[in-house]
Amino acid sequence: MRTETELTGVTSLGQSGTSYPSDYSPELLETFVNKHPENEYLVTFNCPEFTSLCPKTGQPDFAKIIINYIPRERMVESKSLKLYLFSFRNHGDFHEDCINIIMKDLVKLMDPRYIEVTGIFTPRGGISIYPFANYGDAEHQDMVRARLLASFRNE
Repeated sequence: MRTETELTGVTSLGQSGTSYPSDYSPELLETFVNKHPENEYLVTFNCPEFTSLCPKTGQPDFAKIIINYIPRERMVESKSLKLYLFSFRNHGDFHEDCINIIMKDLVKLMDPRYIEVTGIFTPRGGISIYPFANYGDAEHQDMVRARLLASFRNE
């Protein structure tokens, strides 16, 4: 069981009447303490309903966002992540920018050992875009390169 001290900063989970942001809001992200920092383990989030706007036309873009990370001391709280990802709904940026923004915000928030963010955007105009961004600390640079190369081959 988690203590109140361990849950300090987790404010959106358990709230009734959730309000959904209409603008990009990284301040919505919340963390909690990783009870197993001595273990290297993978956490995966799958957001199949990501939406953003084309910065030129304002047309909606839809994607499935997959986030994989190896935590260190802090972990992202899932409801806050959901609200944060929903905050892109009216955000006008290219697919590649959205993926890099998400990754950088999560690195800043958690300081993970390793993280990767993949966007599987639905086709518009007959073309699909699948941006991939990753980051790793000094111990995980081989993984950064290996995963980046694997993404080139769509593995």
